[in-house]
Amino acid sequence: MNFTRNAKAQWKGSGKEGKGTLSTESTVLDNTPYAFNTRFEDEKGTNPEELIGAAHAGCFSMQLSFLLGEEGFTPTTLDVAAKVAFKDGEIVKVTLDLVGDVPEIKEEEFKKIAHKAKEVCPVSKLLKAEVVLNASLS
Repeated sequence: MNFTRNAKAQWKGSGKEGKGTLSTESTVLDNTPYAFNTRFEDEKGTNPEELIGAAHAGCFSMQLSFLLGEEGFTPTTLDVAAKVAFKDGEIVKVTLDLVGDVPEIKEEEFKKIAHKAKEVCPVSKLLKAEVVLNASLS
């Protein structure tokens, strides 16, 4: 399966006083505002780190569900919380906290499959991936 998903950001103004919007092809985000205050302070709004956390938690839980299915298990619930740690100008760690309700599985097997899901999850891989930049001026 091959596909491309699209998202865009627009920023106006300086880093601290400026404001931006984020939009996705699906329009789940549609000119959603973000700013210095929503990223580095407690103002309500989104920020890149929480979006990475949501993407990672969502991708990981779906990947885990597929891997469990391959082993004959169907999860009732997989709750995944992602904590994205930002320190000194960079994302240094993502912690995934998983609580699963999977009938008939033993904890050791669940943990083994979960660790495999962490390794093969596309977003986990992305966080180690090459980043390509195409830049131009208008």
